[in-house]
Amino acid sequence: MPTTSVNPALQRVAAWLHCPVCAQELTLAQDGGALRCPARHSFDVAKQGYANLLPGGAHTGTGDTTAMVAARVDFLGAGHYAPIATALAEAVRAAVGETVGEAGVREDRAGRVVDLGAGTGHYLAAVLDAVPGATGLALDISKFALRRAAKAHPRAAAVVCDAWKPLPLRDGVADVVLNVFAPRRGEEIRRVLRPGGELLVVSPTPKHLRELVGELGLLGVDDRKDERLARTLVPHLSPAGARELTFGVRLSHAEVATVVGMGPSAWHTDADALVARIAALPDPVEVTASVTLSRFVHTPG
Repeated sequence: MPTTSVNPALQRVAAWLHCPVCAQELTLAQDGGALRCPARHSFDVAKQGYANLLPGGAHTGTGDTTAMVAARVDFLGAGHYAPIATALAEAVRAAVGETVGEAGVREDRAGRVVDLGAGTGHYLAAVLDAVPGATGLALDISKFALRRAAKAHPRAAAVVCDAWKPLPLRDGVADVVLNVFAPRRGEEIRRVLRPGGELLVVSPTPKHLRELVGELGLLGVDDRKDERLARTLVPHLSPAGARELTFGVRLSHAEVATVVGMGPSAWHTDADALVARIAALPDPVEVTASVTLSRFVHTPG
């Protein structure tokens, strides 16, 4: 079993989790090295601080590799998508709300934020910085990404799981679920959100990376993507508004390769042809980033 110290954030979120095998509650071992349920199913906590709640034999082939994670950290750390992080933080502050403390100062109410498809935890960390009372949980299928996410913020824990499968979370534990360029299942998100809780989805618009789509042969975003998103979620959650964020970014050739690798085109583009096409671009290249931030609410009934 891995040797690890007790992760304070994982201690807090352990009460949110349930066993992926039998759905009973999980508790963190005293030494912080494993999560266990009453049926004696046990799941290791890695020395890097994340817990692995994937059932045995689960396929992880679509998760980010070590190289992809390192490139993503550099790209996001350069601030290219900072407007997205800022908008998410503002939306979570509004969703969680504020309260007046004993000294008459307005303070953020403690909130439980789950980032589904969190990657390195970049956006979750930005949200937790903006909402000081909140605790966060990063969920992703890539253990390499979650090594970073487990250390992204003192109030963030990280758990390996598959977003397409039932989530290892108890019913109604989340105040807010984040979903940034990531897969989602509406029925599972509704189950884990408390009544009145919110889902915040960031998805690309047809303008996203438009300067690269044609030049590099990337997959484009169709004009009806927002309609398809709504169709998958509205049976389970109520739409509560959306806003478009469009801004310019200046990317080096290396950053272009990274942003391509962060999207679905990474699995559909010939690597050698991509290198040649990127080399033919100006360096740096001016690119449009454009996303929709959509809000959905768990309305009881």
